[in-house]
Amino acid sequence: MNRRLFAVPVAAALTVLGVSACSSGDDASPTSSSASSGGAKIKVVASTDVWGDLAGSVGGDKVEVTSIITSPDADPHEYEANTRNQLALSNAAIVIENGGGYDDFMDRMLKSAKNTSATVLNAVTISGKKAAAGAELNEHVWYDFPTVAKVVDQLQQAYAKAAPADASTFQRNATDLKQKLDGLTQQEATLKAKYDGQPVAITEPVPLYLLDAAGLQNKTPDEFSEAIEEDTDVPAKVLDETLQLYTKHEVKLLAYNAQTAGPETEKVLNAAKQNGIPVVPVTETLPSGKDYVGWMSANLAAVGAALGQ
Repeated sequence: MNRRLFAVPVAAALTVLGVSACSSGDDASPTSSSASSGGAKIKVVASTDVWGDLAGSVGGDKVEVTSIITSPDADPHEYEANTRNQLALSNAAIVIENGGGYDDFMDRMLKSAKNTSATVLNAVTISGKKAAAGAELNEHVWYDFPTVAKVVDQLQQAYAKAAPADASTFQRNATDLKQKLDGLTQQEATLKAKYDGQPVAITEPVPLYLLDAAGLQNKTPDEFSEAIEEDTDVPAKVLDETLQLYTKHEVKLLAYNAQTAGPETEKVLNAAKQNGIPVVPVTETLPSGKDYVGWMSANLAAVGAALGQ
């Protein structure tokens, strides 16, 4: 499972509670923009602002979304619930978690909350993805647009069940969002048509679903990315093999998890820069001022720009 070492200590971010209707934030209480014009809002809790943003896009002003992790400095694997988050989860009608070992704190919180009435949506389960024999599942399924579309459908259905009078609104919002996801898929297809088979490198598997869909071939040794994920030392031989990807110009870009810090990843980043290999930063939470679609569109544009150099 993914265990990251962030540039800023995790303890500084553990009490952050983000609440939004259609966007993420660092507020400690529901935003007024989430107020529904008719009746009570559906209370939704998402493990991260990525899923929270999508939940808000489908629900619009009919939902109140609490995103527990909105800070790039908070590690979901290390997260411990605070009282406010636990209360929000206890009152939630719908809960959305990533699953796959990424945000196990959600399951711990649900057990503590004893909220048996909440509808729980697990994105990895919804995706239907399974790990290959002898391998671990890449749990970063929010970089996989077909999975996101499936989650959107499940959100729409859960909302319609919770508030049948607003079912047409949820259906319309879900349809609009899925059309935007289709646009992202087309961006991937455009990249694949132009750059299919081009070699690239990563520090962690975070963006691999996107890179694979664009037809790009990851050349990073598995031992390297696995060690970075597990926060263990990279064997010297593996690190040397990885660095040669850049010194020998064997890859066209490095997709670098900008939310990690460590000596091995810094060496890889420096090697890419020193050898003129374009670097595409990727993140696991929403950048400030971005919604999900804008964020992913920018990621795809950055990949295209790097490959075009």
